[in-house]
This record gives sequence, C-alpha cells and structure tokens, in this order.
Amino acid sequence: MQVGRKEQKASRAPGILSTSDRLLVSNQQRERPYSACSEGKGFLLCRNSWISAKNMACRIADPSVFLSTGHHQRTRSQKIATLSAPCMLMKRVERKSVQRRKLYRKLEKLLVKGENHKKWLVPMKRTRTVQAVATPVAPSSADSAEYRKQLAESYGLRQIGEQLPDNITLKDVIDTLPKKITEYLNEVRNHKRFSDEGNLDCPVHTASCKFQVFEIDDVKAWKSVLVSVTSYAFGLFMISKAPLYLLPIAWAWTGTAVTGVSHDCAHKSFSRNKLVEDIVGTLAFLPLIYPYEPWRLQEDTAWHPVWKAEFDSSPILRKAIIFGYGPFRPWMSIAHWFLWHFDLKKFRSNEIQRVKISLACVFGFMVIGWPLIIYKAGIMGWIKFWLMPWLGYHFWMSTFTMVHHTAPHIPFKSSDEWNAAQAQLNGTVHCDYPSWIEILCHDINVHIPHHVSSRIPHYNLRMAHKSLQENWGKYLNEAKWNWRLMKTIMTLCHVYDKEENYVAFDQLAPEESQPIAFLKSVMPDYA
Repeated sequence: MQVGRKEQKASRAPGILSTSDRLLVSNQQRERPYSACSEGKGFLLCRNSWISAKNMACRIADPSVFLSTGHHQRTRSQKIATLSAPCMLMKRVERKSVQRRKLYRKLEKLLVKGENHKKWLVPMKRTRTVQAVATPVAPSSADSAEYRKQLAESYGLRQIGEQLPDNITLKDVIDTLPKKITEYLNEVRNHKRFSDEGNLDCPVHTASCKFQVFEIDDVKAWKSVLVSVTSYAFGLFMISKAPLYLLPIAWAWTGTAVTGVSHDCAHKSFSRNKLVEDIVGTLAFLPLIYPYEPWRLQEDTAWHPVWKAEFDSSPILRKAIIFGYGPFRPWMSIAHWFLWHFDLKKFRSNEIQRVKISLACVFGFMVIGWPLIIYKAGIMGWIKFWLMPWLGYHFWMSTFTMVHHTAPHIPFKSSDEWNAAQAQLNGTVHCDYPSWIEILCHDINVHIPHHVSSRIPHYNLRMAHKSLQENWGKYLNEAKWNWRLMKTIMTLCHVYDKEENYVAFDQLAPEESQPIAFLKSVMPDYA
C-alpha cells in the first residue's frame, strides 16, 4: 500500500497538485488572509505576502508554464495551481511533520524580532527629536543636510553651513579671494610655456599678483562720503518738512544715512593717507557723539553673550539684563557706547593721547552743536533733529551686530578653543536687507568677508562674498532679514551655556521673564 502510493505520486505529472494538496493550499490561504500582518520593534513582516512572493517565484521557475503554448490546452488541475517540484517538496515537508511546523513558527518569530531582517525585512524609518548643539557636527549625509535645512527654516535663516574642517586655516580662505595680475609681460616673454595671459598662475608668480579685494579706490571711497552726506542732509530736510505721521520714516532714513563710512575709516580701509582717514572718521562720528579712536580700539568688544554667573549675580542686574537682551536689544549698542568709550581706564597708556583727542572733539560738538539746535528749534527740535535719528542709528548698529554674530547653532568659544577660520566662516551670518538700507549703510551687512579680513573696503565686499560663496559656499550661514530671525534671537539666544549653546531667560527665571513672554506674543513669526 505504501509502495502503491509512492508509485501513484511518481506517475503524476510534475507541478500538478493532488486534491488533498489543493485543499491544504486553500485552507492555508483562508488561515492567512492578505491583510494579516505582524509588527515588531520597528520592522514590518507580512507573512502572506512572503508566501505569495515565494509561490510566484516557483511559478515563474516552472518551465511547464512557458512551454504550454499553441493549441495545447492545460488540464483543469494545471489551471488550478502550477508549482515547481521544489515548492511541492516544501509543502509536503511542512505537512508531514508537526515539529517542523513549530520550527518554522519559531523562525518566523525570530524574523519578526529582527534577527534576520537584512534578508527578509524592510526597515521602517525611525524618527527622533534632536536639539541644537554647541558645535555642529560636520554633516555629510542627505539626512543631515535635510536636518540643517529644517533647522534653518525654523530659525528664519536661508542656510546653515556645514562645519569647516579643523585643518583649514584663515590663510587658506584668504588665498581664494580674487587676485589681480599687475605686472606679467616679462613673465610671458621669459617663459614660453605660457601662450597667453590667461595661463598665468598667481601662486607661482607671486610677485605679479595682488589681491584685488584689498585695493583702495579713492574715487569710490569719496563717492561713498558724498552718498552719506547727501543722504543725511536729505533726511534732515525731510524731518523739517514732514508732517507728524511721516516723521518716523524721515527719522529712519536719517539714522540709516550716518551708518557706514566711519566703519571703513576705523578699519584702515578708507584711504591710503591715514591722516585723511582719521579726520574723515572723526567728523563722520561727531553727529553721533561717538568718539572715533575709542570705537576703533574697542569695536571687538561690541558683542559677547550673557554668562550664567553674571545672570545670577544680582536680582537687579538680572532684571536689567532681561529687559536689555529682550525688548530693548535693538538698542543695546547704547549701553556699549556709554560703558566702553568714555572710560580712560579701559585703554593702554600708548592709546590715551589719541583717545583724549577724540573725546575732546565729541564734547566740543555737544557744547556747540546741541545749544545751537535748541536755540533754533527748541527742545522738541533737539528731539526731532538729533535724538530720534541717533536712536535710528543705534537700532541698525545693534541689529547688524546681533544678526551677524548670534544664532542658536553658533557657539561662543574661549580663546584657547577659538579657530579663526571656523569663527569667521561658520560663526558669522550674512544677511540681506532691503536695497535702500544696503546702499545707505555701504554694504555693512555683507559681513563675512569683513570678518575674514577687515582691510577689505566696503565697495569690494560683494566681490569677496561672491568668491567665498563659490569656494566655501556650503560652510556659510545666510539669511534674508525677517521677523522670525529677529524673534529667534530676541526670545531664545540669551544666557550662554557651553552644552546647550543658549538658554532662554524664561527657562532660567520664568517668574521674571514677562518681557520675553510679551515679545513671543506680539512679534510676528513669518519669514
């Protein structure tokens, strides 16, 4: 009887299921519906889909499917199911032994748990919450680029740059700035291998090359002075003629017009004649009651974060800091002006004489200029023609300073950790403003090249920035001025913490941070 069954099965055509086999297949299909799926620890396994894929592979592997063509008709049993011999064997083994079925079930469980997921399982994407870190890890994958893009959007930035490699120096960056070949005819005559001027290589012919961005152009420099003087005069004219409701526009224009030229003078990039440079810088600062020499010597102290020890030192000081770095932050340069520019103890002995000359000029303007304004226009005239434009100037000074140097992802490092190239490229934000502001301020907003080298005149800043974008673009932080950017800085970037970068006032002292809550409620959040 046993032999007869074997002979009967052997005589059956390969790939044909018996009635009992067909019943078993149909029962298995009923037990394992297509919608039945098993989940486990971040991986997904559909058992019936796996079996269907296996059967499909068996059918494709069966040559009888492809050889049955023409007028030959398949039998009814062939229409029901067509499986190759290996598939029949697997089904028979599963049907014969209960122990093997249990073994397969255990194997399935192991697969679900992810023990052999590389072959059978498709990993589901996991998500995790990431906080801003003090020093961004150099991103190289698409995921990190996408993360930086999302982070930039949430901060109001256009781009957050990758971290510059540690082996890049500031000299490497400067060497990529545009150069100009000034003398090369002898080089061409003496070296026949150069067929034309375009083949000259500046690094080889160092004597024939000059950095174009550092060239001082007297015509462009004095043109910028003319723009500032004309714009300031026009602003005073608007103040004298404008009705009350248009005065804020006139004040904004006038305060913006006195920003820019003195910046080049202080950095010795205005003129080749240093005496002329100092005179122009001193005169440009007089209407602002800003002593030129102290500003030139102390500009690097214009910004530093609030430290935790400073914040906790005194309740009165803490309250002042919350207001100063909160709603009054666009005018915080006034505090810097008052604390750093009139105290002779903050300067070296060899600087005192020049500082005294600048202070004498400022006090002279106050003694002569202010009484004349009050005599001609009264106290209200002094407020209209001097105080309000002065506040407008400090708004831009404070805004430029905090936007260029402050962002939740930019660290503030001590001198022993400081890397010049990383600080200037990764630690500075380039921000675009409306064109009229950029013209009146002489492109002071194009600030990354200025940090790379303060000797670049303002009329060459855009050329230098374009070069930096071409050579180091992926490392730059860029933005276009918007309310979300300002809200991020004014409501989040408060007390500096080395681990978390910045901690907001309302996290450290929520009961005293009503000004921050007010800013969050009233400041727009659109970019």
